[in-house]
Amino acid sequence: MLFPEIPNIPYRGGEDFLSFRWYNPDEVILGKTMKEHCKFALAWWHTLCAEGADMFGGGTADKAFGADKSDYMAYAKAKADAGFEIMQKLGIDCFCFHDHDLVEEAPTLAESNKRLDEITDYIKTKMDETGIKCLWGTCNAFSHKRFMAGAGTSPSADIFAYAAAKIKKAVELTVKLGGTGYVFWGGREGYETLLNTDMRLEQENLARLIKMTIQYARSIGFKGDFYIEPKPKEPSKHQYDVDVASTCNFLRAHGLMGEVKMNVEANHATLAGHTFQHELRAAADNGVFGSIDANQGDLMLGWDTDQFPSDVYSATMCMLEVIRAGGFTNGGLNFDAKTRRMSYTIEDIFHGFITGMDTYALGLRKACQLIEDGRIAQFAEERYASYKTGIGADIVLGKAGLVELEQYSLQREPQLPPSGRQEMLEGIVNCILFEGKPRMRRWNDVPPPV
Repeated sequence: MLFPEIPNIPYRGGEDFLSFRWYNPDEVILGKTMKEHCKFALAWWHTLCAEGADMFGGGTADKAFGADKSDYMAYAKAKADAGFEIMQKLGIDCFCFHDHDLVEEAPTLAESNKRLDEITDYIKTKMDETGIKCLWGTCNAFSHKRFMAGAGTSPSADIFAYAAAKIKKAVELTVKLGGTGYVFWGGREGYETLLNTDMRLEQENLARLIKMTIQYARSIGFKGDFYIEPKPKEPSKHQYDVDVASTCNFLRAHGLMGEVKMNVEANHATLAGHTFQHELRAAADNGVFGSIDANQGDLMLGWDTDQFPSDVYSATMCMLEVIRAGGFTNGGLNFDAKTRRMSYTIEDIFHGFITGMDTYALGLRKACQLIEDGRIAQFAEERYASYKTGIGADIVLGKAGLVELEQYSLQREPQLPPSGRQEMLEGIVNCILFEGKPRMRRWNDVPPPV
């Protein structure tokens, strides 16, 4: 045991900081346990690798976990031991990984693959012992300097080939570890200036690489989902997978709709100028909702800060969209989050997870209350009631064209649309979030006289 001072984290519903206040994994809500609703996962890269470094200074946290970091395999196994102990103590059932989060990359591809085979043998043994599963895997095709101009979008065919070889191995590892998803994260799949860029060729090549990956993965028995994780900027100025909508356009243009879903990250949504729930709704409406990277960004900073989530309002809106989308199938809530540079102890890691898991558990509870209350959904439905009968129904059914709509409009002047009641609806959300009950039974109730 690496962390004897940290107990198993229970649900107590009280004030103890090393316990859950709102996350009760076995509690049934809307016919499923909280654990089934949330499907929490540990991100190998942040939890076990990130040491708090930033552009102005090195790491502050000791992530050696008692190993000699110069012994790459001993260090890799120490990270695995730490990760499984953290997951067991928190009651987290899944993890996500990039290939070389697991073990340091070697000077050659062949040696890297041998290292990956050895460490995944070790991880597989620990999975069998604990019952912990792999949610999804992916490939780091962005950190090494060879990928400075992209991987699938590189101007070098040799680098494209090397990226494909790395992705092949990452897919094999995902299948080996029983992962139910594979993520394409295009960290540098973009450009800095059009002066040196063939944008069409780059996007066509990226689509070719995705298609190769899907074909190969299916040929070796992968039955899970493929995801793209949209991100608008940082590190590249113009990344091709800017947000869910633009990524859907990319999928449609290259015949990949129906093959690839979205792994939506909260921090990436705000970097794109959207709310988290906007991106989730866009994914669900386009039939590509898949999985979530649960974190939050600092809106005063223009980069991907990957903080543990604590914003209950955002978590509530997120879980409302997840429930409306039918819940997770192969995806889940992966904590793509890291403690702050000044939070450098092991206990801080546990506090980060406890806060994040409780935030989403409370968000789930509040989302269910909003659904049970029913007024917001009912208001939205009634706001569009004019499309259910008469000319509105003809528009929806394709029975009315411009000629018919002109004839209709010549006979009547339209009234103003119904009030959107945004302030009232936000008040309903606040009442349920902070009081647990509505202020008035219906939006059109007349309040009693004072």
